[in-house]
Parts: sequence; C-alpha cells; structure tokens
Amino acid sequence: MDEDLTRANWRKSTYSNGSGGDCIECAELSSGRIAVRDTKDCGRGPVLVFDQNEWIAFVQDIRASNFD
Repeated sequence: MDEDLTRANWRKSTYSNGSGGDCIECAELSSGRIAVRDTKDCGRGPVLVFDQNEWIAFVQDIRASNFD
C-alpha cells in the first residue's frame, strides 16, 4: 500500500457505542480511496484500502447482509 495514513482524518462509525465493541473507523484518503480499520487496534492493526468502486460494492454487500 502506497498510502500515507499519518494524515488520514479517521471517522468512527455512527453505529459504534461507548462499550468499544465491533467498531470501525473510515478515512477518505487524498487519492480518493477509502481506508478502514478496527478501532480496538488503536491504529496499530491492519488497514483495508478500497478504491471507490470497491467501496461501493463492499457497502452494498454489507447492507444486503452478505457477510452474516
């Protein structure tokens, strides 16, 4: 991955709660790609990076419960 994540503006999911379980953060990168990480890893864990078409397909699959 060639993306510089040090300047990413991470946003926590609105579905996250105060207990800290099952939360993700997303950031739109300067390249227009979308980065996703797990909040419990405090920025030290793996990061998934999607281009716009991949992100749209991913979100559609989530909404269709294709990962349940």
